[in-house]
Amino acid sequence: MIAQPQASHFVAGRPLEDTSGTPLRVEYPHTGAPIAQLHEATPQVIDAALTAAREAQPEWAALRPVDRGRILAHAARIIRDRGEELARLETLDTGKPIQETREADWPSGADSLEYFAGLAPTVTGETIPLGADMAYTRREPLGVCVGIGAWNYPSQIACWKAAPALAMGNAMVFKPSELTPLGALRLAEIFLEAGMPPGVFNVVQGRGAVGAALVTDPRVDKVSLTGSVPTGRRVYTAAAEGMRHVTMELGGKSPLIVFDDATLEDAVGAAMLGNFYSSGQICSNGTRVFVQRGLKDAFLARLAERAATIRAGDPLDPETQFGPLISAAQTDKVRAYIAGASAEGARLVFGGMGEGRFVPPTAFAEVTDTMTLAREEVFGPVMAVLDFDTEDEVIARANATQFGLAAGVFTRDLARAHRVVAQLQAGTTWINAYNLTPVEMPFGGVKASGLGRENSRAAIEFYSQVKSVYLGLSPVESPY
Repeated sequence: MIAQPQASHFVAGRPLEDTSGTPLRVEYPHTGAPIAQLHEATPQVIDAALTAAREAQPEWAALRPVDRGRILAHAARIIRDRGEELARLETLDTGKPIQETREADWPSGADSLEYFAGLAPTVTGETIPLGADMAYTRREPLGVCVGIGAWNYPSQIACWKAAPALAMGNAMVFKPSELTPLGALRLAEIFLEAGMPPGVFNVVQGRGAVGAALVTDPRVDKVSLTGSVPTGRRVYTAAAEGMRHVTMELGGKSPLIVFDDATLEDAVGAAMLGNFYSSGQICSNGTRVFVQRGLKDAFLARLAERAATIRAGDPLDPETQFGPLISAAQTDKVRAYIAGASAEGARLVFGGMGEGRFVPPTAFAEVTDTMTLAREEVFGPVMAVLDFDTEDEVIARANATQFGLAAGVFTRDLARAHRVVAQLQAGTTWINAYNLTPVEMPFGGVKASGLGRENSRAAIEFYSQVKSVYLGLSPVESPY
């Protein structure tokens, strides 16, 4: 139990344990060995967390925004100072190579905390002249926010949800995925160390039933979920019963379009990042790679050459570039998609089933729009390469999906690039790049891929509400 925390939950500024909750075994994905033993939150733990958040929120909201910002900024500094320790914890929790977790996970979370720390004091209302009278607006917190995280970027997601929520004066109860519960507990400790009042950020563990209890509690004002489309539909429906605010960052089957005139090395590199980074376990991945027919053979040849150099192995080895999938169940799911693609007539270019929890980087060519591999989210390192001929054709095919999280375009013709992305039905798009998500840029989807935005100033809209104030400065006129 090399990563055993003090307790399963963190409530009201302290670790909290209730061993009557259902056990949660935390495994190192590389070996399947247990690294921690936790317990799901009981109704008593859930009640304690929501009570703590409800009690702490008014005092937190009453602080000057600059003072809330200082605490968030201090937390970001602590994260950066402990980068190696936190990267190791994230690798143990997720199985992602430590060269990734050093660069992309907690550091991205620190970026978010820093950004919203600086943004908080700049969020103001407006004055509205009305002749002799006037009106003004105030932007106020929502109250208690529930954050529900996913297992692919657990600590980054915890920070992405906490930063705008806390910057605006909300309190939060965060439930990480039961597969990756450790980082959020460490974040709660860091917030407390940085000076955050007890109860402002709480962590409870559990599976779907715990999430459902949080989402439907009348003390909750906002729900922010990162997860699958089916989970999102259930959470959205439950939240709607209480007229709660929601942010939904859900799944995708995103198109990455490569035109004949694209720079080959850049397009291949982006396709690999958009399919094989984090072993393909990224919601915004460009898993439908549309390659214009004139470049297809060269693209596939170079893709195979570069993929052959990817180094898989122990995620704690700094030289490892590619790690295992998160669980045995996820591995079985991904392998079923590989078997199905072959059965439906797609051509395996490289990769395949793999061994243990490792599924190697895999690519299929001659994929058609009707194949399961082109329609469903795999969430593993499996790329589908589809041919296309014309611009209008590929736009129509790219949009022919229930999803709308992300999309990318590679071409040297920038006029065409802007023309194409303007027509793609996706919330986040890239031109001659892929899967870069700086905190300064809004991130989120359309259609079944969700609603609301994370990161950037846009996130403030989803963690606050506007109050209008009419100020009467002249005698009241009344016909009565």
